[in-house]
Amino acid sequence: MSLGYTAACIKVLEFAGLAPGPFAGMMLADAGATVLRVNRHNDPPQDMLARHKASVAVDLKDPSGIALLKALVARGGVDVLIDPFRPGVLERLGLGPEPLLQLNPRLVYGRITGYRRDGKYASMAGHDINYIGVSGALSMLGAAGERPQPPINILGDFAGGGATLFQGILLALLARQTTGRGQVVEANMVDGSSYLASFPRMSKVTPMGNKPRGENVLDGGCPWYGCYATRDGRWVTVGALEPQFFAQLIRGLGMEGQGWEDDRGDEDRWPELARIFTDKFKAKTRAEWEDVFDGTDACVAPVLEYEELQTDPAREGDQRPAVTLRDTPWKAVHQERGKVGDEDRGQGEGVEGGGYFPTLLDVGEGGDEVLGSWLGWKRGQHYEDKNGRGLALVNDKAKI
Repeated sequence: MSLGYTAACIKVLEFAGLAPGPFAGMMLADAGATVLRVNRHNDPPQDMLARHKASVAVDLKDPSGIALLKALVARGGVDVLIDPFRPGVLERLGLGPEPLLQLNPRLVYGRITGYRRDGKYASMAGHDINYIGVSGALSMLGAAGERPQPPINILGDFAGGGATLFQGILLALLARQTTGRGQVVEANMVDGSSYLASFPRMSKVTPMGNKPRGENVLDGGCPWYGCYATRDGRWVTVGALEPQFFAQLIRGLGMEGQGWEDDRGDEDRWPELARIFTDKFKAKTRAEWEDVFDGTDACVAPVLEYEELQTDPAREGDQRPAVTLRDTPWKAVHQERGKVGDEDRGQGEGVEGGGYFPTLLDVGEGGDEVLGSWLGWKRGQHYEDKNGRGLALVNDKAKI
């Protein structure tokens, strides 16, 4: 099996949904898979995670529309299905795991929910903030004495959700190499985000993390692990955890000979040291601090904003694949991807916007080509949009 751009052999049927499902589908598409998104006829082309995908609008209220999808699974050789819905939605349509795995035993049926399917909140609506809230992860995020602060929707939707589902799908595809059979892959954002928080959760029973939020080494309590404002209103990061790195930080700040190298472990003096660091960093611009610390091991680096990453060629802002595969590299994202064969940047010409602007996929865009490729079907002969609500089979000829 290869998911690489040079051997796009994996066929994915992705039901349109919110962020985590489409993100898992986009990761598969970026890796070279052919991803066909199943839309409803009235879905707006608003999903920003649609690059490298195609779309078909299917009438899910018409039995012929359901039959079309079953034929895709059974005869189209679909490898992966992505179910982004709340529990029971696809089952009520006759598209749950049991009937589809009977039609295609090699199918990897990937499902993602917010809450656990068997948990207290299974029947409730929610969003990223709710899921990471009940997972325990949100309780660790935010300043001391302040309300918990979610990291936008990175932790639940994308890391604990879509990326975790992607990982499960890959494991199922790998297992299929041995067993010859697909399986159901279950992911949810509660368990996904909780798993990602394994280290800080375990640290709560150690001196590194056993204090209230915002008072520990890695969550804002330690003066040499945090962010500081500079004279021009920008920010730098400081992560000088090890003594040898801390010594270089002190040297760069002009604080040698004041005893801080020996006293840095005295937590009673942390507030004092934090005030000194705050005043020191405000004395210079971010660029001036970069001149001081670039090339050193002081663990000081700027907080870069995407606007400057996008426009400053000296910064590492060209969007790249999440991982580099040397033999089967992912597709390129940034349009200025460099020379051919530069696997660090992926293969191909990149996408419009270079990863900084969304790739909107119109409902039905590219779908005819994929149906032709997978099944040899033609519009009007095998399927058609009878009533403006989406595709359905023309007659029994194409049914399974």
